[in-house]
Amino acid sequence: MKVMKFGGTSVGTPQRMKNVVELINSDNDQKIVVLSAMSGTTNMLYEISDYLYKKNPVGANENINTMEEKYQQHVEDLYTSDEYKQKAKDFLKQEFDYIRSFTKGVFTMFEEKIIVGQGEILSTNMVTLYLQEQGFNATLLPALEFMRTDKNEEPDLEYIHEKLKAQLDENPDYNIYITQGFICRNAYGEVDNLKRGGSDYSASLIGAAIEASEIQIWTDIDGMHNNDPRFVEGTQPVSSLNFEEASELAYFGAKILHPTCVQPAKFASVPVKLLNTMQPDAPGTVISNKTERGKIKAVAAKDDICAINITSSRMLLAYGFLRKVFEIFETYKTSIDMVTTSEVGVSVSIDNTTNLSQILNELKKLGTVKVDMNMCIICVVGDLDWRNVGFEALASDALKGIPIRMISYGGSNHNISFLVAAEDKKRALQALSNHLFND
Repeated sequence: MKVMKFGGTSVGTPQRMKNVVELINSDNDQKIVVLSAMSGTTNMLYEISDYLYKKNPVGANENINTMEEKYQQHVEDLYTSDEYKQKAKDFLKQEFDYIRSFTKGVFTMFEEKIIVGQGEILSTNMVTLYLQEQGFNATLLPALEFMRTDKNEEPDLEYIHEKLKAQLDENPDYNIYITQGFICRNAYGEVDNLKRGGSDYSASLIGAAIEASEIQIWTDIDGMHNNDPRFVEGTQPVSSLNFEEASELAYFGAKILHPTCVQPAKFASVPVKLLNTMQPDAPGTVISNKTERGKIKAVAAKDDICAINITSSRMLLAYGFLRKVFEIFETYKTSIDMVTTSEVGVSVSIDNTTNLSQILNELKKLGTVKVDMNMCIICVVGDLDWRNVGFEALASDALKGIPIRMISYGGSNHNISFLVAAEDKKRALQALSNHLFND
């Protein structure tokens, strides 16, 4: 069995839903299909929630009515038979009446999570009805019956495996199982969501739980590219990546994936394919535990970075200095991206400046502090083990005309990072593409 995930853009209109159904039925494999909400729906549901937080039920109801009218039109465009049009209309009436019920009471974060999760409920029911109208052997598996997080807000893997298996055992004769991405229950049984990675995370968790043959993540991009196509011309999709390489690229700017969402697939050794709904014949990118030895794969960039340098003679030959520095960032719940040290100083970079003034006040107790704002991390990813002679020189040589504030190499076998000024970002990305790939 395989897992297929389609994002909001892929199911964003009735015609795109029809295209998705064609992709789902391109083979006879048994599969679980994970769907996001139709594009724009989640934003509308947040808007409704905002009116309810502001105790404005009239504004909320106006938005609910607008949304319902839009979905009623989708019914006319999606279904052909009167029978299934009526089934869809009956479902939508029940669904929007349920959303309206929240305008009549106290509204909290708990109710907001329920409302926001209705986007996935809407899309999965509509696609399931369309599959059934077309004569396909499909059924709906409600994600709230098996997807749960624990008390640490992390996925409860054992629970997911057990409950999903039970759901499949109760419905053994279907070829297609449709379920919701993003939504789940928490450890207390309340409706919640997976936050990081959303529906991609759902697909990865489901694929790991059933030990799927593969997980397909369908978007409107033909895989991960070897550089950012928004800034660099002539980029190409990368055919294969190691899970660690994919996570590095996602963390440092490749928006196609959240950096943690493929971790369940990695630990279960289930390959993940990134495919394009607009170009279904394109090979896309395969992510697995395999490593292509001795090859640089791609470049990514992370914006809005702040660099902080702490210099102190007390650091020389002293133990405990770095611990004190890192404890300050921990106290203010601020993660560090890059670290470089010398005998009398340490430089770090952060992407969250919410508590910057408090952090700087504490750091000044340890030494002299200097700050560089508007910086950018350029990340070169591949099999960059230090025994692969010359890779760090290749990357550095490409940037020989660009001022570099920090370099991080050796913390990972898959990443060399350079900190440059934001104004040099585009030039740095193009230079790396020219030197590493185009030559």
